[in-house]
Amino acid sequence: MIRDVADMKDIKLKFLACDSLGVRSIATFVETDKKILIDPGAALGPSRYGLPPTPQELNALDNAIDKIKWYAQRSQIITISHYHYDHYIPDECIYKNKTLLIKDPKNNINKSQTKRSAEFLSFLSNECEPKKIDIADSERFKFGKTVLEFSPPMFHGGSDRLGYVLMLAVKYKKEVFVHGSDVQGPQTDDATEWIISQRPDVMVLSGFPTIFLGWKMSKKNFEKSNQNLIRIIKETKIKTLILEHHIVRDLYYKNKIVPVLKEAEQNNVNVVTSAEFMGKKPTFLEARRKELWKEMK
Repeated sequence: MIRDVADMKDIKLKFLACDSLGVRSIATFVETDKKILIDPGAALGPSRYGLPPTPQELNALDNAIDKIKWYAQRSQIITISHYHYDHYIPDECIYKNKTLLIKDPKNNINKSQTKRSAEFLSFLSNECEPKKIDIADSERFKFGKTVLEFSPPMFHGGSDRLGYVLMLAVKYKKEVFVHGSDVQGPQTDDATEWIISQRPDVMVLSGFPTIFLGWKMSKKNFEKSNQNLIRIIKETKIKTLILEHHIVRDLYYKNKIVPVLKEAEQNNVNVVTSAEFMGKKPTFLEARRKELWKEMK
């Protein structure tokens, strides 16, 4: 059974772009008594199976960017978890007159993202000035009746090689939605403990990149990720766990997280993709790239 936004009565969610709908993204629009846009970016994998993006992916990206721009116009608050292009748009004037809550561009950040964040802030000050910019790391903000609580900087994955990211808990009335950007698992105890402390009703999480298992990613970290997901299911009140982004680039990811799925079933927790959460069929365009190119020959 696929649940929908009825999982929360007061917090309304709409996933604007996601890997389960063909682009690299977890861009999310959240509506409480405020309108919040989380991680307004989308991108494509430049190469998969040695192949470039398909026309279907390029079309999905255009549609995703258009949708993000449309919802940005209607948002009051925009948040950015880190400076990878699938999590923010660096050169589009979607931030003007918005309250912008961002990952600290100078601390707990790697060289690549330090450069990108400086370029982004320069663009904002010259062409697209927000109403306000606040550093969000470990901070708690209240807007109306809505609380936005950001995590401390967490590893992008299992180490600091790719820098750090922020997770976000949106709290409104008695409900909690957690946006777990690019913790890739979670692989660390710190990320897991923070998620558990927020007591989410619904969470979207960048899962473990299983396509790299035994190559770029270790079996030990993968087993830790599964254990951490089981802890989250057992130790919180979560109703729906939305696994997205890195994990769904593997068409066979469900076969690799069987213990998690069994625990979820025992605890009446729904495990879905963002597409399924919205009642749509996943397309997984990047994972199907070889197949799609073959069909066009």
